[in-house]
Amino acid sequence: MRIGLFAADTVGHEIVSFFRETREPFACLLLDAMDRKALNAEMRRIADESRCPLVLTSDDLKESPPLSVLRELELDLIILAWWPYILKEDLIRLPRVGCLNFHPSYLPYNRGKHYNYWSIVEERPFGVTIHWVDEEIDQGEIAFQSLIPKSWEDTGETLYFKAQKEMVRLFKENFHRIKAGDIPRKPQDLRLGSFHYAKELEEASRIDLEKEYNARHLLNLLRARTFPPNPGAWFLDRGVKYEVRVKITAVKGKSEHAK
Repeated sequence: MRIGLFAADTVGHEIVSFFRETREPFACLLLDAMDRKALNAEMRRIADESRCPLVLTSDDLKESPPLSVLRELELDLIILAWWPYILKEDLIRLPRVGCLNFHPSYLPYNRGKHYNYWSIVEERPFGVTIHWVDEEIDQGEIAFQSLIPKSWEDTGETLYFKAQKEMVRLFKENFHRIKAGDIPRKPQDLRLGSFHYAKELEEASRIDLEKEYNARHLLNLLRARTFPPNPGAWFLDRGVKYEVRVKITAVKGKSEHAK
């Protein structure tokens, strides 16, 4: 199985490190040119140690020659390990078997952006999914997935890091099947799911001081946007914008108000 790794962020680094630790070869490595977590240098070093023949960045994909180079590698599979960009059709169809994407939600729930926020606000199941890539965003068939329990103490921040940890675990657990080509294809039931664009988050996080809220919904909104130093839920009063965050802690022992 000739595998191409498209790796970004902490999860991408963990997957590249896993290939080194298990001495599994990878035919190419693509890195996010943004390098938001400053991990590209370390992943390049691992690629050199692993004698990976080709290392590119996302900027290289904007040109046609790199696609020709990738085609010459005769890849069987591309693995998108926390890859932040949508693949074009010619790249999706390049590997013989297909492309597998890491999506940090329990598909078909929370397709698109800000999965951690919407899972709390809409009270949807939360988890991680490895799915096949097609031309539609996060609608490809499910290969592997794992449900992550959540509680009132969870915030947008805690779910983000839980998803990263569980995604790495899910991949490692199923890599032997991926390597053997024993990869399930379970269609998504999109009638059960939800999809959100990045542009929806700002307005959805607004608290209207003149509006009545269900207490559960308001608490969910506040904790969903609690992820410092990222912006929190917000409201306007007399032309001034305020941000709100919340911390919810379970009290040990049985409450006197419990039924």
